[in-house]
Amino acid sequence: MTECERRWFRRAADQGHAAAQCDLGLLYRTGLGAPQDFAKALEWFRLAADQGERMAQRNLGLMYANGQGVPQDYSEAAKWYGLAAEQGDLDAQYHLGVLHLKGLGGRQDYRQAAIWFRRAAEQGNAKAQHDLGAMYGNGYGVPQNYAEAAKWYRLAADQGIANAQLRLAIMYRRGEGVPQDYIAAAALCRLAAVRGLADAQSLLGYMYDEGSGVLKTTPRPRNGFASQLSKVDPAINMISAGGTLMAGARH
Repeated sequence: MTECERRWFRRAADQGHAAAQCDLGLLYRTGLGAPQDFAKALEWFRLAADQGERMAQRNLGLMYANGQGVPQDYSEAAKWYGLAAEQGDLDAQYHLGVLHLKGLGGRQDYRQAAIWFRRAAEQGNAKAQHDLGAMYGNGYGVPQNYAEAAKWYRLAADQGIANAQLRLAIMYRRGEGVPQDYIAAAALCRLAAVRGLADAQSLLGYMYDEGSGVLKTTPRPRNGFASQLSKVDPAINMISAGGTLMAGARH
């Protein structure tokens, strides 16, 4: 952004224009178009957020959650995420769900996490779709339902979430919530493997070794392959789209 453009944003912001205040906050938070300055970003976001600008409210939540320009404060983050989430901001809804899931800024509440994941997922947030699938797959905050888990994993997988592709592949291998289909499992596992997901790469290697859904490779010494698979398939951890381990998964 040029100095001229930033000057006009500033003029509008000085007159109380909430969207311009939020845009200035973004410039200072990201350092794109202005020198990065968290203090100034907070100042402009707060002015806009106090007027109900949901993007500014969400960004205030992010800055409190990440400790950018302020001490890290999950309770304050939850407050601002909540205000934006109630206005339909899908990213704020997802982040609020994560706070409830992990018990950050308040008590751990799987039911509330599932509620907010659903609201974001229904608006197309891929990470929320994955995590809602994980909630259904493990019975966290909702009744365990493999068909619902597969539905949400599929939506996230279609948007390129590698963990969702792997989880859906495993469901096809086991016939959980979907008809057992080794070819579909291998195709999904390959998608996740190509994206660099180590668990998917390991499982795909095993599938080639056993010839399930793919052409079997030349037999070779197993070198602990079975024990490696046990870490990937029967006892794989539930992993959120953001990479957070969610312990205690039941498969």
